Amino acid sequence: MSNRATAQKKPSKVESLKEKSNFLREPILTELQLDTTHFSEDGIQILKFHGSYQQDNRDNRKKGQEKDYQFMLRTRSPGGFIPPQLYLTLERLSEEYGNHTLRTTTRQGYQIHGILKKDLKTVISNIVKSMGSTLGACGDLNRNVMAPPAPYKNSPEYQLAWEYADKIADLLTPQTGAYYEIWLDGEKAISAEEAPEVKAARQKNGNGTIFTDSVEPIYGTHYMPRKFKCCVTVPGDNSVDIYTHDLSLVVITNKKGELQGFNILAGGGLGRTHRKEQTFARAADEIGFVAKNDVFDLVKAVVATQRDYGDRTDRRHARLKYLINDWGVEKFRNKVEEYFGKKLKPFKKLPQWKYEDYLGWHEQGDGKLFLGISIENGRVKNEGDFQLKNALKKVIEKYELPTRLTPNHNAIIYEIEPQWQEDIEKIFLSHGVEINPDNVNHLTRYAMACPALPTCGLATTESERIIPSILTRIDSLLAKLGMAEETFVIRMTGCPNGCSRPYMAELGFVGDSPNVYQIWLGGCPNQTRLARPYVDKLNIAELETFLEPLLVYFRDSKKKKETFGQFCHRVGFDALRTFANEYQPNEENVMKKTTKKSRGTRNEHRISVNDEWYQKLKTISKNDNKPMSQIVSEALENYFTNK
Repeated sequence: MSNRATAQKKPSKVESLKEKSNFLREPILTELQLDTTHFSEDGIQILKFHGSYQQDNRDNRKKGQEKDYQFMLRTRSPGGFIPPQLYLTLERLSEEYGNHTLRTTTRQGYQIHGILKKDLKTVISNIVKSMGSTLGACGDLNRNVMAPPAPYKNSPEYQLAWEYADKIADLLTPQTGAYYEIWLDGEKAISAEEAPEVKAARQKNGNGTIFTDSVEPIYGTHYMPRKFKCCVTVPGDNSVDIYTHDLSLVVITNKKGELQGFNILAGGGLGRTHRKEQTFARAADEIGFVAKNDVFDLVKAVVATQRDYGDRTDRRHARLKYLINDWGVEKFRNKVEEYFGKKLKPFKKLPQWKYEDYLGWHEQGDGKLFLGISIENGRVKNEGDFQLKNALKKVIEKYELPTRLTPNHNAIIYEIEPQWQEDIEKIFLSHGVEINPDNVNHLTRYAMACPALPTCGLATTESERIIPSILTRIDSLLAKLGMAEETFVIRMTGCPNGCSRPYMAELGFVGDSPNVYQIWLGGCPNQTRLARPYVDKLNIAELETFLEPLLVYFRDSKKKKETFGQFCHRVGFDALRTFANEYQPNEENVMKKTTKKSRGTRNEHRISVNDEWYQKLKTISKNDNKPMSQIVSEALENYFTNK
């Protein structure tokens, strides 16, 4: 086994499965021929490397019957690039074989849900033949390499970020032929030619970074201890949540826009387990600077360090963040430099990071335009008058436009000629799709939620399906407190793995059990600081009771331009708890009103009820898991309907 640090300990079961898989072939190849609806537990682990998770729809579970097995496929799309032919193929496949929706991921790919085992080969082969891939989108190897999605053609830095995201993705792509043997019967699809320097770097043995004469020169027989995540960005652009990756690279250019090299950060990661303190979210550290000609050797050195010293005995302790946390940055840097063969240069000073979502119309810098579309929770669907899926298909098909998926669930359509702008606007608006970011609900715009129930096997409670009602409740509370214009970053997950990155949010909901969430506070709007756990378990029915005192304290004590997360971090949790414990709801606390209504929301009006009815409403709210405002609205609607 390649792991040196744990050579004397018993490796986890997954390490044995990888070793026996014949470089990711078995048991997938054998089990795919069986007339079954699902793969074995061993097969599931290897299937992940091919970009698929086996799931079952828990809404359809019936006692005594087989689970409703289905599969999720995830694309490998460096920098979020989706060529038009690939999007149209994904859209068609989701209709013919999936659940009729697509979902953008927080790593800039697409997911198709609801595929049956018997259709997996057809779907994957169609994706590959349309210039796409699912290889390495999951599993113990490098995942999709992220980059800022903005298609600025007049900015060398952005173009370099795209270029090196592609090259690093190619460098760390599995070299086994298993993917094409299984899903395309050995036919290697036409793809872009790999850069010569990437090919050369993959075979260059810098002080033990590769396995000579191996099918997998970088990964070896056992691949990585756990998933490995990379991103490439430009100074100041934190659309990629730079501190959350195993390895982050920042493009550094001179005044002429010529590439000089890259700043390197390492050791970020968010997955954890409730009430197991040995697992934790962690922000990446600054490691150093590498010259442009050495960047591939440096990437290999970081990968080799984690490959050889990451924990292969305990998968909960296997990410790079734990290695760096255990070793310290200096020891980690020294080991990377051993593989690299030279010292890293000091980290270059950077401007402040800023979160960008690129919604609305923008100029590319070459005379063309791009359009950022807000996609709530990343779900591309048709539902009633809201026909986003049809609108995207019509625009992309008509004008043959590429898209870039963003790290925050949205999509950018680009290469748009100015004379097409009016028609494209009409298409979206006629399909019920809002393209003016000022008209997108101010909380929804900066919120994210993972899919969670009913398909994610790790979910312990709702996320995507419940967050719209959560945001509505928070919006109503803000309006009640005279804070209708206030906005902050809200993220929700159905389990502690953190796929929607809640640990970087200003207000994070982390699923614990049905209707119960751990609450994290204190992140910042630019995603440069980890939040911290504030409440271990909150029943979502008590959201308003919990949140009102915190918002009142924030409203009355914040500094100019201070956001909710910044305020929570500044005053500290002790002060928040003291204020909340002493808080008494009364008219004075809700009298401060803003004169403007919240963007993307309707006017909110407040009514009073006597104490007896208030207590009854509170009880019903808790029992039915509904906000009191919703119960009152439903009762009034019923009253006026039957009047």
